[in-house]
Amino acid sequence: MRTLWLLSIAHAINHAQAVLLPLVYLAIIVEFGVTLASIAFLTAFASLLTGSVQLSYSALTRYVSRRPILALGNLIFGAGMAAQAWATSLLPFAVANVASRIGASQQHPVGNGLLAEQFPTHRRGFAISAHIAGGNVGTVAVPLVGAWLIAGVGWRWSVVLFGVPAILMGLAMFLFVRESGTDRQAAVAAGSLRAAFGKVLRDRDLRFVFLSSMLGGGGRGLGVLNLFVPAYLALVIGLDPGTVALMYTVLVAGSVPGPLIAGVLSDRFGRKPLIVVAYVGGAISLVGFVLAGSSVPLLWLGIIGLSIFNFVESPQLQALLADISSPALRDASFALYFTLAFGVGSLWTALYGSIVEVAGDAQGLPIVFGAMAAAFVVAALAVLPVHADQRIAEQRQSEQRIHSEKAPHP
Repeated sequence: MRTLWLLSIAHAINHAQAVLLPLVYLAIIVEFGVTLASIAFLTAFASLLTGSVQLSYSALTRYVSRRPILALGNLIFGAGMAAQAWATSLLPFAVANVASRIGASQQHPVGNGLLAEQFPTHRRGFAISAHIAGGNVGTVAVPLVGAWLIAGVGWRWSVVLFGVPAILMGLAMFLFVRESGTDRQAAVAAGSLRAAFGKVLRDRDLRFVFLSSMLGGGGRGLGVLNLFVPAYLALVIGLDPGTVALMYTVLVAGSVPGPLIAGVLSDRFGRKPLIVVAYVGGAISLVGFVLAGSSVPLLWLGIIGLSIFNFVESPQLQALLADISSPALRDASFALYFTLAFGVGSLWTALYGSIVEVAGDAQGLPIVFGAMAAAFVVAALAVLPVHADQRIAEQRQSEQRIHSEKAPHP
């Protein structure tokens, strides 16, 4: 539980910065004279590099414990965030932004691998969902607080104030995180990293989980959806900054209770039903959001739907991945999962940026939201063939056997 608390707090700081950035982007669009498409391409490039770095953790965790990886990543993350304050144009801003994103890349694959090692299958859905929901706590107050900070002290001091906590969290991770190392021992004993990736890629169920995640990245709450919603409300609908910030706050508010509730339900009723419901509900909410037009009440209804559904599928997919991956393949599975999720996620963002560049904000953004809805529907179909129940039962039997072997005999 100490590990879960520390990871969740670090994740909250991680998400707080991720949610602040779209508000910062709105400020630098004016100050630096850049376009929304340029920001989309920057975000896509940073996501692509972040995804590539995450693949390396499958090898690194075989030789280095997760603690220094988590600690150093948070230090780089916070320093890069603060360094954006000294940028005078888009290029130096982009360099600091990308460095910060790369530093944050350890949070998901390394953090989730650590939780999967420490929590049994019947509590893993809760643990990983609590990790995700804990991160989302950092998103809830940020739109209003961030908008207030940017208006009061400017975006430069705002990124500094949001960068310092990540640096402090890196130090806390190094001092207090502990791990048993059983996953590392199992991974090394099972063979080479190449052999591990071969087993992962040959696993039919894992391939469907990867595919669902890549498709679901097209409408995922953080990283994709939250980039375009405030831009749509401000640049297309023409709402005032206060209303945009309030709607943005409500949008991300569901990211805290949603994953927690879904995690508890998935521990009881299964991962796949929750994932499918989240995808379908998210797709319907996206369509309703676009059809709302300039009607503020209908826009609010769409925002609430997006808040409920579009932050739920990712933690449940991660829990499903942890359930069907053996300890020896867990780090390799998570590294490949997040590499694909962030890498393909960057392609989604680049695609959406190209659509906006060609069609313009007013015509392009509704097309973007329609593409997000379609991606969610196909992602729901992709997860259906996974043999989840059988694999989870096998994992539980394995855990019970290990527990009985470790139990003292009279």
